[in-house]
Amino acid sequence: MKIERFEDIDGWKKARILTKAVYIATRKEKFSADYGLKDQITRASVSIMNNIAEGFDSGSDAEFIRFLVYSQRSATEVMSCLYVAVDNQYITESEFESLYALTGECRSLIGGFIKYLKKKSAHTH
Repeated sequence: MKIERFEDIDGWKKARILTKAVYIATRKEKFSADYGLKDQITRASVSIMNNIAEGFDSGSDAEFIRFLVYSQRSATEVMSCLYVAVDNQYITESEFESLYALTGECRSLIGGFIKYLKKKSAHTH
């Protein structure tokens, strides 16, 4: 499928699903009371989506890759925050595993897209 809009990017689609799941999880009573962690994890999940979208309009593959790397880093930040959430019993072990796996899928899709763009750039130079 040809990518014509950032919404066509699989990593962005998966990040949107993740962000919705993170927002649902942070609405739980204990989690929502931890304003710092709630803010950190929701911002990081939104950052995954936004960096993909922002990078899409960057004008070059090299610049796009830079934003995709930021997006991957935000996914790693979400993963780290999930440990804090489960360690403090804001989410169950099952919720942790589900959210962690979903975040890992985002990272993998973004990583695959980075590889694709690097390969594409190598062939055009």
